Amino acid sequence: MSPWVAALLVAGAVVLGLAPGGSSPTMRASRPVVVAPAFLRVRGRRREAAATQAAVLEVCDLLATELAAGRPPGAALTTASERWPPLLLAVEALRLGADVPEAMRRISREHRGAGDLQRVAGAWQVAHESGHGLAAALHRTARGLRARRRTRRLVDSGLASARATARLVACLPLAVLLMGSGAGSDPWAFLLTTPVGWSCLGCGLGLVALGLWWIERLADRAATP
Repeated sequence: MSPWVAALLVAGAVVLGLAPGGSSPTMRASRPVVVAPAFLRVRGRRREAAATQAAVLEVCDLLATELAAGRPPGAALTTASERWPPLLLAVEALRLGADVPEAMRRISREHRGAGDLQRVAGAWQVAHESGHGLAAALHRTARGLRARRRTRRLVDSGLASARATARLVACLPLAVLLMGSGAGSDPWAFLLTTPVGWSCLGCGLGLVALGLWWIERLADRAATP
């Protein structure tokens, strides 16, 4: 096999493993490329959570605006559920006379990224028990959610450099192998045509993937509000 073809194959494996996200801690070193779907799944979950956070903020703003305009809570919740369908559970709770804040908390637990809905539920409950204006409470909650969202963006931008550095470091072994090939040696023949080389290649890619997963895990913990 041509060294350059081998380089492209290994580079493809590494690039798949370096897709933004994090790998599974249960992957096996003998099958390093299987971490790529895990990276893609984590990235998809992050996008889903970010979209849900934005939807919760939009719902909070919409509820506050509708209530301030004089619409009853049921109509405001129905309008908000048209923007974000999971809120239909809270609409049904209000229609049946059940606990609306508890329904919102249940929604927040069942949907990834909907944790901010707990604050909306708290504002709804406090306004209901105190008799103070729900619209004003939701306006204050929306301001708080926007501030939290700005903080998340600052944290994510700071963590992006750490993630990029980890991926760059993970590419260094491939760069060393390419340099070795250019210097006249043939590391690809050892890695791809001998049992010991296969073991080294599998363990190396597995350790790279494990290191990337660890970095992503630390970054995720730091990003948790």
